[in-house]
Amino acid sequence: MIIISFIDFRLLYILNFSGGNDSIKVRLFPKETDFFEIFDKSALNLTKAASLLISLMENFDNIEARAKEIYEVEQDGDILTHDIMKKLNKTFITPIDREDLYALASRLDDVLDLIWAAVDRLTVFKLKESTKEAIAMSKDLLMTAEVVHKAIKKLKEKNYSHVQEYCIEINRLENRIDRGFRDALGKLFDDFKDPILIIKWKEIYEHLEDASDRCEDVANILEAIVLKHA
Repeated sequence: MIIISFIDFRLLYILNFSGGNDSIKVRLFPKETDFFEIFDKSALNLTKAASLLISLMENFDNIEARAKEIYEVEQDGDILTHDIMKKLNKTFITPIDREDLYALASRLDDVLDLIWAAVDRLTVFKLKESTKEAIAMSKDLLMTAEVVHKAIKKLKEKNYSHVQEYCIEINRLENRIDRGFRDALGKLFDDFKDPILIIKWKEIYEHLEDASDRCEDVANILEAIVLKHA
């Protein structure tokens, strides 16, 4: 038996030469891609960014270096997202619906992009210190990212009941961040008299709240996948 691998086409060509008849049988098999492994890396990368965000919010010294570190994590996330999209285009058979894989990859990437957007504004606006509200929202966002990571691990294991439990927890945390966002906006007008500072922090809070919304989108996608496969 001769086995020749054509990686570009994601196929294995197996040529079977039999005895004296010189007959050739050719079979084609799609080469499997472990999408769940890439999603696990993507979700873990997200928790890393959220953890670094807390470190930055709690300590504004050397903010440029801290921001650069988060930017590098965001770039790593982009590479993982592109890897998923590239493999989707080359894979004939996927473990779950192709559109669900695409949506999941896109939403995870959105969360990371919004974390970076909040950090980028901190540096552009040249803010000198953080707020208690920004720190609290960042901590809740890390908790949400960690639950997202757990849910994706359980999806790989086909432990659908735990996936649903984690999705409920993600929704609960998103609601808490929503309430924190509203409280933070109200407190801006109590703590700051400078309207420019109010505008700056409002934009940062919005990015953090939007990031939690995208986490809720991830939960909705995971729940839809569970409904299809449970």
